Amino acid sequence: MKICCLVKEVPDAAVQKRLDPQTKRLDRSGEKNLNPFDTHGIEAAMQIREGGRADVDEIVAVTMGPESAVRALHKAVALGADRSLHLSDAALEGSDVCATGYSLAKVLESEQPDLVLLGQQSDDGECYTIGAVVADHLKMPSLTQVIKIEVEDGTLVCERQAEYGYDTVEVDLPAVISVGDAINEPRYPSLKAIMGAKKKPLDTKATGEVGIDSGEVGEAGSKTQVLEINPPPEKESGEVFEDEDTAETVAKIVAWLDERKLI
Repeated sequence: MKICCLVKEVPDAAVQKRLDPQTKRLDRSGEKNLNPFDTHGIEAAMQIREGGRADVDEIVAVTMGPESAVRALHKAVALGADRSLHLSDAALEGSDVCATGYSLAKVLESEQPDLVLLGQQSDDGECYTIGAVVADHLKMPSLTQVIKIEVEDGTLVCERQAEYGYDTVEVDLPAVISVGDAINEPRYPSLKAIMGAKKKPLDTKATGEVGIDSGEVGEAGSKTQVLEINPPPEKESGEVFEDEDTAETVAKIVAWLDERKLI
């Protein structure tokens, strides 16, 4: 079995997020890191390998991004991936989720994975949909919000979170699975793994090398467009009740809640 783990470079959680008013895209000039949600996908791949229910020949970390995204791939390899694949091309700049999903699917076509794993969302865009877009292009079944995976003779039995509780779903391989952060606790990479990550095979591909139509990617090839960005309205200051007389204060609070139909 070959498992491909989709990963993404995102702005570090400690960095203040801002949108560039000129490009109307997220400013990615600060410190960046591996998307924390994708670490759960890598850990899920490792647990499938170590569980003994399936022979996992290879775990491949795959990303699309600028040159700096190599660091996210190094971290993915340090967490257990055997090698990494980096799709990087100026033509991809400004791609929306549809163009990104198409591009990643073309890369995965060249890898022919039995299973594609990724985090349920990215820490920046939080669109939750990239797995479904990739699966649609690959003509593979897709599941989201998966919190448990069991491998059984060419199929997966997955438990996924739903609004009303949990679903247990059986899906044939190959498949694309977006895992929730409740599925596992990602391991910490050892110092040896961190030091050896840069020595693991890393293959960089341009759009033409994987058959990507340049007209389907980038800002021009995207299906969506940001027309305008506005800062959120400032929060109004709340009303403070001074507790000079407890009974009177309670009456004011009850009246305030009743006026807003909160009780």
